[in-house]
Amino acid sequence: MRFPVAGIEVSPFVPPLVAFAVSFFASMGGLSGAFLLLPFQMSFLGYVNPSVSSTNQLFNVVAVPGGIYRYSREKRLFRPLAATISAGTLPGVFLGAYVRVVWLPDPGRFKLFAAAVLLYLGGMLLKNLLSRPNAPPVGNNAAPAAAQSLVVEMPEFSARRISCIFQGKEYSCPTAGVFILSLMVGIVGGVYGIGGGVFIAPFMVSWFRLPIHVIGGATLLGTFFTSAAGVLFYTLLAPFFPEQSVAPDWALGLLFGMGGLAGMYCGARCQKHVPAAAIKWMLVMVMLGTAAKYALECLG
Repeated sequence: MRFPVAGIEVSPFVPPLVAFAVSFFASMGGLSGAFLLLPFQMSFLGYVNPSVSSTNQLFNVVAVPGGIYRYSREKRLFRPLAATISAGTLPGVFLGAYVRVVWLPDPGRFKLFAAAVLLYLGGMLLKNLLSRPNAPPVGNNAAPAAAQSLVVEMPEFSARRISCIFQGKEYSCPTAGVFILSLMVGIVGGVYGIGGGVFIAPFMVSWFRLPIHVIGGATLLGTFFTSAAGVLFYTLLAPFFPEQSVAPDWALGLLFGMGGLAGMYCGARCQKHVPAAAIKWMLVMVMLGTAAKYALECLG
């Protein structure tokens, strides 16, 4: 099947199958999997136009609701955190999209940027895993025994703090800190073509000490809103850059999205049975491996 906007030819069965596999595992950590689909599109499919970023965000718009629905149904959607993340990332994603089109249209420079981002995130997750080998398993390092123990209880929001009760313990984080972090993440996410969950999730776990089983639904909901804004902004930018492929490849994005929709639903449903440490180790290996590949390509 030919995708003229992307300038590639691939079987229509490949995008949804790859997206399902990626989203299944990524959604357990509150991620959409878009950060892994972008390297797949660039390295394996040869899709290196700026529109690969907007196509990636279109994938998020279609796929993320599957995970959000499942987290919400199980009362594991931390809405105050999701609202704060969305409020911060939305303005940033517009600036990030502009930076991608104007200053990073070259595939080589963009791969170097992507390698730096993935290396930083993978390193931060690795540091978090190695620095807390004896941390208690509550909410973070062991799979809970019952689904009821994963319910996010009594979520509260104020101008100063965001808090909730999880497995009998109170967790909180500063509202301003989450907002500023989300704003910076929105810029990087807009450039990279993702909603920002892959950047926010490690910070939520490492800096604010929130359990990964708490942040999953919140980061996915924030990813959905910022990705929708990103698709809109890239589409509006396209007429001003007729010499470049800027608007998303709708056919390819929808195929990825359909596979991701099923993958995220299944991943969110299975998350409560998987230790968070296992999810983190998987993400670390994928991030660092992809970063190393991009860096070698740029230096070679």
